[in-house]
Amino acid sequence: MNNFKIVPLSIDYAQRIRETRKDDFGHEVIEQVATGSGPCRVSLKPFEKGVDRRLLLTHSPFEIDNPFNQPGPVFLKEDEIEEYNDIYRFPLEIKANKKSFPLSLIGYDENQMMVFTQMVGDGDVDEMITEIFDQKPRVEFLHARNSEACCYICKIERL
Repeated sequence: MNNFKIVPLSIDYAQRIRETRKDDFGHEVIEQVATGSGPCRVSLKPFEKGVDRRLLLTHSPFEIDNPFNQPGPVFLKEDEIEEYNDIYRFPLEIKANKKSFPLSLIGYDENQMMVFTQMVGDGDVDEMITEIFDQKPRVEFLHARNSEACCYICKIERL
């Protein structure tokens, strides 16, 4: 058993965004055909470019506003989808496609202050997450981000 779990954006959050067509910052949600792989932040599955319709919105993955709060663009599939449920493994489709999904892991303490950062590169993200939680007791949780676009992908909680 891993010492972590993957936390996608929730179905309830996505449904509220779909119904209101506004994000938590009051911005209108933008509907578009996928021009990139994404992924959808609920299912954590890549988009099919030119086929899937997606919603673009501003999202903050933090509960506490602080200097490390990084609201930014995320995508949700326009259609209803299943929430990512293989929560004890990093999403395989993202993990396997290092070209489309170059990853960084950013660690935060209990006050949501940044205390660690590491690029995944050619490493195995599941092994790296396990090592971080084993070796860095101050890291309460991690964010996986795209290292090129800097956008938030998902939260990773210590078990």
